[in-house]
Amino acid sequence: MRGKILFVTGAAVGYVLGTRAGRKRYEQMKAAAQKVWESPGVQKQVNAVEDFVAAKVGEAPEAIYVTVRKAVARANDRRREARRPAGTAGVAVVAATRDDPETT
Repeated sequence: MRGKILFVTGAAVGYVLGTRAGRKRYEQMKAAAQKVWESPGVQKQVNAVEDFVAAKVGEAPEAIYVTVRKAVARANDRRREARRPAGTAGVAVVAATRDDPETT
C-alpha cells in the first residue's frame, strides 16, 4: 500500500511540475539529469553494478538447474508415495528382511 501511495504522490508532483513549468523547464531538468548521469562518479557505480550483475547471472543458470532437479526429485518421491497403497510399506520391509541372511 505504501508503494502505491508513493507512486501516486510522485505522479501527481510530476504532473504539477510539468504543467506549471512547461517545455523550457522540462528541457532544463532533462539536461541536469543527463549531466548527473554522465558524471564519472555515477558511471563508475553503474559499471560496478553491471559487473556485479553479470557475475551473478553467470552463476544463476547452474543454481536454477540444481534447484529444479531437487524439486523434481521431491515431487517424484511424493508421487510414488501417493501411488503406493496403504500398508504396502510394511510389506516391502518384511520382504527385505526375509531376504537378508543376518535377520533370519
